[in-house]
Amino acid sequence: MAIVLIAFVEFIYFFLLHSRERETNGGFDVCAATVHCQHWESELFQCTLIDNSDTDQIVVPNKKSWKNLFAYMGPGFLVSIAYIDPGNFETDLQSGAEYKYELLWIILVASCAALIIQSLAANLGVVTGKHLAEHCKNEYPRVPNFILWILAEIAIVACDIPEVIGTAFALNMLFKISVWIGVLLTGLSTLVLLALQQYGVRKLEFLIAFLVSTIAACFLVELAFAKPSASEVLYGLFVPQLKGHGAAGLAISLLGAMVMPHNLFLHSALVLSRKIPRSIPGIKEARRFYLIESAFALTLAFFINVSVISVSGAVCNSPNLNPEDQSKCKDLDLNEASFCLKWSSKLFAIALLASGQSSTITGTYAGQYGSKFTSGVVLQMILSFELPFALIPLLKFTSCKTKMGIHANSTMISALTWIIGSLVISINIYYLATGFIKILLNGHLEVVAVVFLGIFGFSAMAVYLAAIAYLVFRKNKEATHLLALTTPESRQMANESCDTSMHCLPREDIVSMQLPQRRSTEEVN
Repeated sequence: MAIVLIAFVEFIYFFLLHSRERETNGGFDVCAATVHCQHWESELFQCTLIDNSDTDQIVVPNKKSWKNLFAYMGPGFLVSIAYIDPGNFETDLQSGAEYKYELLWIILVASCAALIIQSLAANLGVVTGKHLAEHCKNEYPRVPNFILWILAEIAIVACDIPEVIGTAFALNMLFKISVWIGVLLTGLSTLVLLALQQYGVRKLEFLIAFLVSTIAACFLVELAFAKPSASEVLYGLFVPQLKGHGAAGLAISLLGAMVMPHNLFLHSALVLSRKIPRSIPGIKEARRFYLIESAFALTLAFFINVSVISVSGAVCNSPNLNPEDQSKCKDLDLNEASFCLKWSSKLFAIALLASGQSSTITGTYAGQYGSKFTSGVVLQMILSFELPFALIPLLKFTSCKTKMGIHANSTMISALTWIIGSLVISINIYYLATGFIKILLNGHLEVVAVVFLGIFGFSAMAVYLAAIAYLVFRKNKEATHLLALTTPESRQMANESCDTSMHCLPREDIVSMQLPQRRSTEEVN
């Protein structure tokens, strides 16, 4: 019932969001269910900076100063929400309840990997002036684009379900509201908060930063109440271990919860809202400050996740736990988690409410940008399996000098990021194959069913591997973008042609958090 309500609310949102674009002149249509939804080939685009009076753009001073960091603050907080959403909380709670602090090292490794990967997404947007989904739309043929779009939307739906249900659980804890009513209220409140888009991205960034601070404050108090052993927490953080049945699956769930594919689309789009100095030093400074800003936000998210696991691990593994609470710990979810905190259960509900509400907002915007190129632990595993289809294009684009110019990844960064990507992909393939084989051998199925399932399953694995191989070995073909050009001649040529694949910063559609609007030739001239 809750899932049906979620789907209904999201349909209403997308209908309202895109109704305005459908009414524009020339039959321009932007629809989340259309792959090539932007017919830009015959259009000329405005290649001048946006006037301050028209939009809430963030201007970065054209001088070297650490004070410039404040102009770049914001996108990292919107991205960090995906790492502390209700889906993460549920996976963290189960990890702590079942394995205490043993899987904390996964959070540390995944957070470091997430910072590296998210910095690449930011670099792609800053250097090229286009976000990841737009690059995919221009780079790949129609069929691969359609498949990538489907996978991106599935990943976003896999995030939305625990976010909305988690918020409904929080409302139930605070106000004793039925979960299905909470789902409706969550959808309606999200629509109301999304109205902030008309005031610009800066207001939304301040709102999300406030919600993240609220989550951090709540879990800081809860951590002080639970009093986990500091030595055991540190041991779990720095000593890798996978003990017990199901630890590997939960570890993959944690990894899927920490490295979000839709976040790559979102981060590469959000950085386009800044008016950065149009020079190589200016781009380098933007990349550096975005890295610092992302590191700060993701570090905060890392400590929040560690706090959730530590609280769950300390409470559920206490020797004084009564039989009723022991039973709850065996199948711990968001609805049952309040018992872990006793008097501070309201704080957990507030943190869960802030997490769910903010993540539904950012997840919805990720769905906008994810469509441009055209519950529980299982959902987090889905995210992990879909990650290569966003990660591989990102790694290839940011390592390509024809796209990034002198700002392309160095050999060391390329090697490191490809190692991270290869490990994630290898783990996914291993877990997929072994899990499927266990189902065939231990599922007590008829021989005919085993044969047919085996043929279907291994064929699907072959398609999965073939799709990954296609993305890895396909050569990039898209032309170099304006901000990646390094010679005066090439920049002059690009300015004269005003190529449709080249965007100037800030992007008006990103600054105002709206989908791109069509412009007439008269407006451009």
